[in-house]
Amino acid sequence: MDAAPSKDGPRVNDQIRNPKVRLIDEEGENVGVVEIHEAMERADNAGLDLVEIVPNSDPPVCKILDYGKYKYEAQKRANEARKKQKTIEVKEIKMRPNIDQHDYEVKMRAIQRFLSEGDKVKVTMRFRGREMVHQELGLNLLNRVRDETDDLGKIEQSPKMEGRQMTMVMAPR
Repeated sequence: MDAAPSKDGPRVNDQIRNPKVRLIDEEGENVGVVEIHEAMERADNAGLDLVEIVPNSDPPVCKILDYGKYKYEAQKRANEARKKQKTIEVKEIKMRPNIDQHDYEVKMRAIQRFLSEGDKVKVTMRFRGREMVHQELGLNLLNRVRDETDDLGKIEQSPKMEGRQMTMVMAPR
């Protein structure tokens, strides 16, 4: 038996090497197992192509159809599937433990927007100098962020220290 279809799609017309094939005509009716030359003749009479749809069965399934239209519609389906995919990005918000109230509100609006758009949010609390002594202030602030965005997102990684910064990752609900 011949190898599987070539890289550029299913085998068409003269590329089909099997002596017998299971034929489906242009109306979608199952004709049954026929000789390859009879299947090619039927496709020529209909002015269409003989396309190998299921190459791995025994005998392979072939259909009479317009190959150009078939390729175009397969490409359209693939593009549609690609369009519907949503890549999840990780957005980062950086804060300091002694952040001003207005700055905090601006950051919170950004976090809520990111979560509602379906992106993950990494909240980073940076400590400088003597702020390292008061890490509980940063932890309290991250807990406040968590509580205020509880309806939009869930904690994927709870707050943890990495050197001079504390990070927390939130994912949309």
